[in-house]
Amino acid sequence: MRPVRALLAVLACMALTACGGTDAAAFPEGSTMARIRERGVLTVGIKFDYPLLGFKDPASGRITGFDAEIARLVARDLTGSERNIRFVETMPSHREDFLRQGVVDIVVATYSITPARQAVVSFTDPYYVAAQDLLVRADETGIDDTGDLDGRTVCTAVGSTSADRLRALAPGAELVVADTYSECVPALVAGRIDAISTDDTILLGLLHRNPEGLKLVGRPFGREPYGIGVPKDDVVFRDHLNGLIARYLRDGRWDRAFRDTIGTSGATPDRGRPTPAPAGSAR
Repeated sequence: MRPVRALLAVLACMALTACGGTDAAAFPEGSTMARIRERGVLTVGIKFDYPLLGFKDPASGRITGFDAEIARLVARDLTGSERNIRFVETMPSHREDFLRQGVVDIVVATYSITPARQAVVSFTDPYYVAAQDLLVRADETGIDDTGDLDGRTVCTAVGSTSADRLRALAPGAELVVADTYSECVPALVAGRIDAISTDDTILLGLLHRNPEGLKLVGRPFGREPYGIGVPKDDVVFRDHLNGLIARYLRDGRWDRAFRDTIGTSGATPDRGRPTPAPAGSAR
């Protein structure tokens, strides 16, 4: 009977791999991946108020969006099921602290890779590349690009890279810094501010929920590569996640996640899709 049992064990392992799971024995002992697998739940820092990216549906409580789908793919690899995931609302100003304090295992929250942040946490290779743009009222005719922002009031979020870029490109603009971009929308609709500026993906989500009164300028500037944030110097975990991202880009799972989330706005993946790293490459 032993050969039969051994064969069944091998077949079960193969079935798990085919379904997207991971054999726990494949994870190095003591690694973050092994600890998450043993715990059985992946804890993810994400935004709750960014439609198309990370959004908590008020009716169902389900977290939807591209970031959420990427996180679920990771949960499936580490725990065997995308359902074994716990989302924690994470504001831009909290991302580094949540990783350092162990509140979350990873952050998947439109987290742009910057040198300043890399001094505090580690990032995977980009899983998405955004650009900055401007969201204005639908009847606005005087704002076509950043050169038109002198004397205008522009809302952005604290702890974001958008504010720094605006200060450099539009020094004559008056910046209003909010905790989240969703706070900027009522002010824009009411005419208290003239524009909202951040990543085009985030603006597409805001526009998706306010299609009648707002419009995207459509003159993107800058480059915002999103990475998955992990605790500083956890190289083994980071490299494992890099391998997953490259696999998702190659096997169609990245495309399906985009199609079902950001793609519903009419956006195409051309600019946002990063080039997958060569198989077996290391940073």
